[in-house]
Amino acid sequence: MQLLEGKKASDAILQKIKVQTDNVIQAGQRKPHLAAILIGNNGASETYVASKVKTCAQIGFDSSLIRFEENISEAKLLKKIDELNQNNSIDGILVQLPLPKHISEDQIIHAITPSKDVDGFHPFNVGMMTSGTPTFIPATPYGILLLLEHYQIPTKGKHAVVIGRSHIVGTPMSILLSRKGYPGDCTVTLCHSGTQHLKEISLQGDILVAALGKTEFVTADMVKPGAVVIDVGITRVPDPTKKSGFAIKGDVKFDEVAPISSAITPVPGGVGLMTIAGLMMNTWNAYQKHIAS
Repeated sequence: MQLLEGKKASDAILQKIKVQTDNVIQAGQRKPHLAAILIGNNGASETYVASKVKTCAQIGFDSSLIRFEENISEAKLLKKIDELNQNNSIDGILVQLPLPKHISEDQIIHAITPSKDVDGFHPFNVGMMTSGTPTFIPATPYGILLLLEHYQIPTKGKHAVVIGRSHIVGTPMSILLSRKGYPGDCTVTLCHSGTQHLKEISLQGDILVAALGKTEFVTADMVKPGAVVIDVGITRVPDPTKKSGFAIKGDVKFDEVAPISSAITPVPGGVGLMTIAGLMMNTWNAYQKHIAS
């Protein structure tokens, strides 16, 4: 069994970006710049955004963290996004999800100009991805592709089973794995809460992507022996034995599934780190387009 370690893969990718960034700065160009908007005080969101800001500093990017209280109006948030859209020194904009219930997620995502949509959620970029045109890919699916590529996991002709149909992971993952080229050329089955005979289908997966947000949902009797298992889940579970008071669990019951897998991602230390690598790659690509225009 091979452990698909996100740290090793992301370190290699980020080091490559850092070298490229150092080169353009030495040539007299400005630094790439990522702007992140954080609303409220959600603990998980605070952690995610802090890691993104820290990574920017490590690879030579500028970053701006813009904080708002939970009760910010949708109009005020839209005004800030418009300001960032107009700012030529900003290459990428991300609004950390989830948003407060009084703010429309769709409205906010649609307000970000597609050329700065480094989360890859804008309908324009989703359409470009679906058509196979180079564009910004949602960061988590992009990170998974980069992980498969780093570890040279064969994908051509494989049956990939994706459990979960969110627009953030499951649906784009199913599209990307089915596209022509590497990593891709899979036959893909997308499963969800309405899928019948889920166990029988998941047992057919040469590549199994678990992205449904249910702790340890995937057990050994759902996994084909020798399958490559990608665990996207990341849930805080109370654990009094931990100093933090909680443990991080994935969607896969790791101790059961790992022995029968040919390769598997750990949680934590797997896909989460690759999500940040995917985001930084998107920001770098946005930067290159902006300085060339």
